[in-house]
Amino acid sequence: MGRLKLHSGINAIEEEPEEDFESSESSNTTTLACMIDTEIAAVLAVMRRNVRWGGRYMSGDDQLEHSLIQSLKALRKQLFSWNQPWHTISPMLYLQPFLDVIRSDETGAPITSIALSSVYKILSLNVIDQNTTNIEDAMHLIVDSVTSCRFEVTDPASEEVVLMKILQVLLACMKNRASVMLSNQHVCTVLNTCFRVVHQSGMKGELLQRVARHTMHELVRCIFSHLPDVDRTETTLVSRSESINQEKAGVDNDYAIVTKPVEDGNANSEYDTENSVATFASGAQSLMDDGPAGPGSRKPASPYDLHIMTEPYGVPSMVEIFHFLCSLLNMVEHVGMGARANTISFDEDVPLFALNMINSAIELGGVSIRHHPRLLSLIQDELFRNLMQFGLSMSPLILSMVCSIVLNLYQHLRTELKLQLEAFFSCVILRLAQGKYGPSYQQQEVAMEALVNFCRQKSFMVEMYANLDCDITCSNVFEELSNLISKSTFPVNSPLSAMHILALDGLIAVIQGMAERISNGLTGLDLGPVHLDEYTPFWMVKCDNYSDPNHWVSFVRRRKYIKRRLMIGADHFNRDPKKGLEFLQGTHLLPDKLDPQSVACFFRYTAGLDKNLVGDFLGNHDEFCVQVLNEFAGTFDFQYMNLDTALRLFLETFRLPGESQKIQRVLEAFSERYYMQSPEILANKDAALVLSYSIIMLNTDQHNVQVKKKMTEEDFIRNNRHINGGNDLPREFLSELYHSICNNEIRTTPEQGSGFPEMTPSRWIDLMHKSKKTAPYILADSRAYLDHDMFAIMSGPTIAAISVVFDHAEHEDVYQTCIDGFLAIAKISACHHLEDVLDDLVVSLCKFTTLLNPSSVDEPVLAFGDDPKARMATITIFTIANKYGDYIRTGWRNILDCILRLHKLGILPARVATDAADESELSSEQGQGKPLANSLSSAHLQAMGTPRRSSGLMGRFSQLLSLDTEEPRSQPTEQQLAAHQRTLQTIQKCHIDSIFTESKFLQAESLLQLARALIWAAGRPQKGNSSPEDEDTAVFCLELLIAITLNNRDRIVLLWQGVYEHIATIAQSTVMPCSLVEKAIFGLLRICQRLLPYKESLADELLRSLQLVLKLDARVADAYCEKIALEVSRLVKANANHIRSQAGWRTITSLLSITARHPEASEAGFDAVSFVMSEGTHLYPANYVLCVDAARQFAESRVGQSERSIRALDLMGDSLEHLAKWARSAKENMGEEDFAKTSQDFGEMWLRLVQGLRKVCLDQREDVRNHALQSLQKCLGGVDGINLAHSMWSQCFDKVIFTVLDDLLEIASGSQKDYRNMEGTLLLAIKLLSKVFLQLLQELSQLSTFCKLWLGVLTRMEKYMKVKVRGKKSDKLQETVPELLKNILLVMKTKGVLLQRSALGGDSLWELTWLHVNNIAPSMRLELFPDQESAEPCDDESNGLASAEAGAT
Repeated sequence: MGRLKLHSGINAIEEEPEEDFESSESSNTTTLACMIDTEIAAVLAVMRRNVRWGGRYMSGDDQLEHSLIQSLKALRKQLFSWNQPWHTISPMLYLQPFLDVIRSDETGAPITSIALSSVYKILSLNVIDQNTTNIEDAMHLIVDSVTSCRFEVTDPASEEVVLMKILQVLLACMKNRASVMLSNQHVCTVLNTCFRVVHQSGMKGELLQRVARHTMHELVRCIFSHLPDVDRTETTLVSRSESINQEKAGVDNDYAIVTKPVEDGNANSEYDTENSVATFASGAQSLMDDGPAGPGSRKPASPYDLHIMTEPYGVPSMVEIFHFLCSLLNMVEHVGMGARANTISFDEDVPLFALNMINSAIELGGVSIRHHPRLLSLIQDELFRNLMQFGLSMSPLILSMVCSIVLNLYQHLRTELKLQLEAFFSCVILRLAQGKYGPSYQQQEVAMEALVNFCRQKSFMVEMYANLDCDITCSNVFEELSNLISKSTFPVNSPLSAMHILALDGLIAVIQGMAERISNGLTGLDLGPVHLDEYTPFWMVKCDNYSDPNHWVSFVRRRKYIKRRLMIGADHFNRDPKKGLEFLQGTHLLPDKLDPQSVACFFRYTAGLDKNLVGDFLGNHDEFCVQVLNEFAGTFDFQYMNLDTALRLFLETFRLPGESQKIQRVLEAFSERYYMQSPEILANKDAALVLSYSIIMLNTDQHNVQVKKKMTEEDFIRNNRHINGGNDLPREFLSELYHSICNNEIRTTPEQGSGFPEMTPSRWIDLMHKSKKTAPYILADSRAYLDHDMFAIMSGPTIAAISVVFDHAEHEDVYQTCIDGFLAIAKISACHHLEDVLDDLVVSLCKFTTLLNPSSVDEPVLAFGDDPKARMATITIFTIANKYGDYIRTGWRNILDCILRLHKLGILPARVATDAADESELSSEQGQGKPLANSLSSAHLQAMGTPRRSSGLMGRFSQLLSLDTEEPRSQPTEQQLAAHQRTLQTIQKCHIDSIFTESKFLQAESLLQLARALIWAAGRPQKGNSSPEDEDTAVFCLELLIAITLNNRDRIVLLWQGVYEHIATIAQSTVMPCSLVEKAIFGLLRICQRLLPYKESLADELLRSLQLVLKLDARVADAYCEKIALEVSRLVKANANHIRSQAGWRTITSLLSITARHPEASEAGFDAVSFVMSEGTHLYPANYVLCVDAARQFAESRVGQSERSIRALDLMGDSLEHLAKWARSAKENMGEEDFAKTSQDFGEMWLRLVQGLRKVCLDQREDVRNHALQSLQKCLGGVDGINLAHSMWSQCFDKVIFTVLDDLLEIASGSQKDYRNMEGTLLLAIKLLSKVFLQLLQELSQLSTFCKLWLGVLTRMEKYMKVKVRGKKSDKLQETVPELLKNILLVMKTKGVLLQRSALGGDSLWELTWLHVNNIAPSMRLELFPDQESAEPCDDESNGLASAEAGAT
């Protein structure tokens, strides 16, 4: 409490106004003096309890008391006389007496303990800082005194107390604000002292051991917490020592922390550390010289010189401390090899202690470490080498700590540890997690936990792929890790375990990381396929900027493409080397003309090559092969390597051939390269060659079981005399080689193929060499640059793994994890356009809905409601279909299978097939299910019987709840009701209807696939009897197909062909009325109705499709004729303006014409024809003839009343006006030539009109027949505006007028009882002839065939005069015909048409006329032409007239 008050008092002093400052300072000084006085009193009190210190004694200098007591009392006298501010008082004045007590070897443990407590209290008051007077000397004095503490041991307990107090004071020193004044030497001394206590505490109590370890850990944390501030703090060492040459050798051994096991220092009952001060380098290094890398395998770290170690502490002390911590791991490695009482405990305890401190140092140093090369170098080499070794420890605790350290290193320093990370994952994580090399389950679990932790780092997998998988010199770490996680997720022949769930978490983390990157926005970079258009040395491909995605993304993708091609080439090479090289030439990875360097680099950098084939190629005597061998050797970096290490690396890349000549060529190339790079010991390359041979022989001798007598060290040295340019090699050098080979065999048959090799010392050395030359580490940001390529690699195993876990899981939290993974996969697949992957996912998910399984339960709806897995899978599959349907292809079939199953169960939402644009139209149609309610209350209100098939989910509730008397049912249980409710909610969440109503937003290819899937699901209709269930399915699919067709009217061209063919198949294969053909026909009509306004370009094709209706089986057509007529009528009324072509109108009028003879349909059909023709708005030249013909059909039809036929005739007659209008318009707007052609067309139309009327003139019904004649007369007489050609009239008389008169005459002459009052009809007909002839006399007289036509008129009048109707002549005709004839003759006379041209009887018209007139009315000639006498024709003339008459007849 006192310290806290004091601290607040100090703060108060700083904040007080200036006028009170002096009094405040004085008060504070007095308070501190009182505290120190209390500590003096405490020390003196303890000292007085001892007889040695309690009495007076005399000495040579007349002292009455011991100097320690005197100094304490002297301090007591001075304390209250200090009036200046406390920070101006030198701490030496009030600390020195206490420190003297601590250093004295005369004091016992209790006195030393209380003195240490006093120093600790003073330090903890926070009154000492870097601004205090003489603080540097004071801090040095404290450290020197405490680390040199001496005391008499009276009992073990008091000794432990003193040791704990020492630790307490040292830690307080380092945590004090003035600790920055300590030198590197003192910091090292503090840590060394603490380590000595740690070491000695193993023989003492557990509490001391734990406190000592905790203190040392805190010291490391305290020291390394300053590393991030080093570069910004001018008072630290680094800013002042950068110019100092750190490569100086020679270290003063007065500054060394001894890290070898220290013997117990209590033999003389004292704790003595004064000789322990040293740099970490000399003591720790001695333990590392025989480290795992082997002797001479690396250059020793250069220690710092004395000057640097006496500077204020900074990076040098941190480097030495870190070096020391790494050396603890080396010490464990060597000491642990000996026999110990508790090896496992020791193997865990010491490395865990060291690893914990290393981890803390890395955590606190963070990214700042990369700015200090010495510290970074220790991590890159020594630390990571030890981590690789301890990573394979049998202790899960050690492995866990190693993985934590590597994770921290990845977070802070991964840009400097590219190859080290690759080695760790390849040689540790993958080896352990795969379980191939006999690790325990605990090891596998820890390795998997570590891997999952890495996977949770968002950029980890991307960076592994970009930096390692896309580097030809590195292994495919991303691919191996993703495969490992996928395989580890599979529960093979075993229930789901924690390991499987752990692996699943890692897999999901990777997938969700990709999905999150998509949310951050796509890159916009061109990520198309990579191609090599020309040869470029693949091993020299570089990137212009490794930090700019615009450069490195295309670079790594190109490099990955090269790597894949090289591996394919390696496969070809392993089967046939010649063809393999040719393949690589074809892919531009090797030049068209092979050169030695390119082939050598192919051998050197391509994984998966058959090393036997490579060795044979390199050992071949062919000149090109020798050149390749030399280039191959040139790819190695042997600088600073021992000969045996270099030889190991060289021979690992291929199998050394068995023939001696080949061996010699290979070793010559190796020796030349080695001597070029490491000429320090060897005199020439021949020396390297001979020694290499000798090493090979020694290796065979030592490791071949058939060699019984092994070569000794002396033998080896003797065999290599005088080989170094005539001189001997150093004995130590040869001895080192000998032991290296004996202890570690050189494998001349290296491992083939894949796998994760053990990290040997030689491989580590090679890794360190490569790390200096490897490409810079690429840092990935939060955008999806490479996710497309990565996901393509891992998608298949990932989907399979998650699916298997989902299948085996039994807990909903695992279900949800899997579902999250599925959704993430769907998102990635869609955004990266990986349609095949999305289809695979859909297939997998559909299996879990249980909807595709054969129903083996009585109530599948209840089973579905009770199965959370099935419900979650169902929601997921439809969520994917709604969100990512653009990229589903064949997967639509599986989705539709699920929908059909739901449909069969009756649990689909109402009107799934609803066309969103026409809700109201379908409201009256039967849905496939009842609307889903929000609660079950409505179900309780229904009391209907149970039908065979319920239509909707509520119907199924009614089944459940109803009580049928014939088949009584029990009341549903609460569980059943709950299951139904869950099913209800699940189907609502699926939004199945949105798939079809929102199909207008689907991409074209997906929409097409959806339509095809619907057609496929509907099946091919059979002409035989299909089951009701199959028909129900086909109807449902057809409804959905029509719905998406209507929803995609803008893209009807895409869908139309498939839709039409499907409907055509149904229509043509159906022989009996059924709901399927009904849906097909009216769906087709509805499509035409809805799409004609929007797709005029497709109008003809749409209308042509309606011809299917014309081809329907008679029974089918008859059943639906009325509805067809209504739909066609609706179509015509809504879209008449959009039907322009003749072909379209032909189809429409054909459909309408068919209805004319159907009792129920004729009214609707006529309504449509009337709509088109009545106003003339929708009558066009293109449809004129067709509409006239359709109207004729209705006029002739006796289905309706005569009134409708008369209306039809009126439509035909009125249409002439529109024909005339078109002709006038054409005359005004066209040239003569075009108008002539058009007039001819109009003439043809008119002719078709009157021909149609002619047919109706023969109708049995009198009123219709007579009205038809009147309409015909109207049409024949109202042709003024049409400009008919003269020849057209000739045709008209022949084909229409004469024909109708002859036909009527024939009918009247016969005995047909169905024709009534034919006399009136004949009168109308003969009058029509007369009127038309007179009206057109002027035009007809111009015809060359006028004589023939006139004779035809006379002949018909003569016949009508003589006709007998019902067996007797007609008085009316006998009266009317002469009058009509007389009128005609008068007009002809008046117009000069009928005149006698020749008195000699050569005028044939004149003669023929009177020949027939005399038969009708003999007196008419005299009456009309009294002035002209008749002349009898001669025989020749009579013969000529007779023949002319016969022709006219």
